[in-house]
Amino acid sequence: MAKPAGNILAETAPGRAFYEQPLSERMRTFMRLEFLYQQILYNCEQDSDWGTRATISTLLEVLAILARGDLRSEVHKELDHQVAALQRFQSQPGVDKRRLDSLVQNLSDSRNQLSSIGSSFLQTLKDSEFLSAIKHRSAIPGGTCEFDLPEYSHWLRQPYERRQHDLERWLDDIRPLCDAVVEVLWLIRESAQPSNRHAVNGMYQHNMQKDSSCRLIRVSLADNANLFPEISGSQHRFTVRFLEWSTIDRRAVQTGHDVHFQLSIC
Repeated sequence: MAKPAGNILAETAPGRAFYEQPLSERMRTFMRLEFLYQQILYNCEQDSDWGTRATISTLLEVLAILARGDLRSEVHKELDHQVAALQRFQSQPGVDKRRLDSLVQNLSDSRNQLSSIGSSFLQTLKDSEFLSAIKHRSAIPGGTCEFDLPEYSHWLRQPYERRQHDLERWLDDIRPLCDAVVEVLWLIRESAQPSNRHAVNGMYQHNMQKDSSCRLIRVSLADNANLFPEISGSQHRFTVRFLEWSTIDRRAVQTGHDVHFQLSIC
């Protein structure tokens, strides 16, 4: 069954809205981690206790994702792949060697930082009784209110600088991995140029080439379009349906009009 595009990005081109759909489990995990990391970076700069609460809540979601498998190894493999792919361009004419060398160096630095944190980089966070208590109570609706976790409430009343110091200490443990994921996703998105496409009666279907290694679909529309795409498919073929949106009280329906959009197959 078709599902809404996996991630709606902040504007990366003036006047256009971007929608994305990952085509592999690795990409889904990377994009979920990026989504949560962006929230952490935003909320941890808010000096209110609600901003700090939001940061802690999202940090616990990140830890839940990281606990499901060896994501550090997955990111390391992706960095190796990206470095090897970029190095193949070094001998080609017309390449901006300075920029290429800079990209390779950034990826190599990220790979080295990821290696240096070791496989037990989450242990400090896992051993934190303070975070464990919040995690345990977070499973209950409203379970982190003052009478449930008085220590948490007391900490939230501390000066912003004190809370920020503790947050930075926790975030330092996951920052190398999260930064590497953000960098890898940026390279994957930049690996394909958008092309103009045409959806007849709001429907577009695409069959991949047999040797395609596509991992991400990106669809962009003009910001003022009263449409959004549903993307479904796999690494072999995919379908984009454009739905007309009116209000939250009415279900969106597929448009009967032709739609011009831009597509990137990354």
